[in-house]
Amino acid sequence: MIRQPLFNANGLPQAIALSERVHWVGALDPTLRTFDIILKTANGTTYNAYVVRGSEGVAVIDTVKQNFADEFFARLESVARYDEIKVIVLNHLEPDHTGALPELMRRAPKACVFISQKAQAMLKALLKQDEFEFTPVLTGDTVSLGDRQLEFLHTPYLHWPDTQCTYLPEEKILFSGDVFGCHFCDNRLFNDEVGDFRFSFEYYYAHIMRPFKDYVARALSLIEPLLPLTAILPAHGPLLRDQPQRYVQRYRELTGNALPSEISGNEKTLLIFFISSYGNTKRMAEAIFDGAAGVDNVRVSLYDLEGSEVAPFVDLIEDADAILFGTPTINGDAVKPVWDLLSSLTVINLKSKLGGVFGSYGWSGEGVRMVEDRLRGLKLRVPFPGLRIKLIPTDEEIQQCRQFGQDIAEDLVGIRPARIIDIAELG
Repeated sequence: MIRQPLFNANGLPQAIALSERVHWVGALDPTLRTFDIILKTANGTTYNAYVVRGSEGVAVIDTVKQNFADEFFARLESVARYDEIKVIVLNHLEPDHTGALPELMRRAPKACVFISQKAQAMLKALLKQDEFEFTPVLTGDTVSLGDRQLEFLHTPYLHWPDTQCTYLPEEKILFSGDVFGCHFCDNRLFNDEVGDFRFSFEYYYAHIMRPFKDYVARALSLIEPLLPLTAILPAHGPLLRDQPQRYVQRYRELTGNALPSEISGNEKTLLIFFISSYGNTKRMAEAIFDGAAGVDNVRVSLYDLEGSEVAPFVDLIEDADAILFGTPTINGDAVKPVWDLLSSLTVINLKSKLGGVFGSYGWSGEGVRMVEDRLRGLKLRVPFPGLRIKLIPTDEEIQQCRQFGQDIAEDLVGIRPARIIDIAELG
């Protein structure tokens, strides 16, 4: 297959044909090394935008980051006139996809903009124009270009509330937005020509899509019936024309449990993580473990954070039903390994999991309450006040730890008897 040049003989950007009627009109950003502050991009990224030509007009699907608008417009002008543009589709409203939108609207005033139902307020805020016209769409809605038709798939929270995918049935092409994308820039563009981008594909999924696994699964239920596809064209990264089904299959694999479960169907899982300076928080953790392990149908695991990297625990926590954290208080704070583990959990969905905190302290014991606040911020359910013990636990306090573990486990399986909490316990 002959590789198409990105620039014409005069050095101007030109569109890349994906088929007779579909062109790439995006932009390359090879020097970018950090995206949205948190994502590293060893190979930069691309801002992918597309043109679809029908017998009754042209559609533009997404635009580019504002800094790259000139490159986008040059490529667009190489395959279409502005008066031909009847449809503008925005699969996602982040600035890296809509940076050239205001100028495109000015140049193509007859175009109708199509966005997801959830994108309406966001688009008005983006453009700061209340009088702006647009058409919200849901799964099953279509727009005709004559002999080509665009169909919309409602795929919210991948990774913003507004996201959607767009399907071209006549050519079996899916314009997927951020789904199946990655931050990887290679001017050869196509997945069967670029360098090995598997690490970027997996990294992108882990940091962008993994927190929304439930929504990924719902999106796949809409996409899988469309298979086989001739191409998946994402908003970032290589254009997936070679065996695009592999990437759908990989998403399905990633959306399942990360690790094979050792837990039977009627059991609940409780993970206890701790770190201990002088052995006091460790004694508490072991007593809590004993109390929880005595409850039927609860599988309890105990992990000392001093002896492990935190990253491997993320997969375990994602599949767990309850998580407890034990930390001493040092210099008025919980200790770094606990915070490291907690900060790693932003990539998974923790909503409604049961959480709890315990720890020994010498002076004021702020660490336990600080971690409790963080658990609530991560949307865990924290049904019991954190258990704090000053210095070395007494035999009576060790029994309190056992009861704490038992209470957590009984709450987890729904057999905990109602109890009255003294307001002094909350002080």
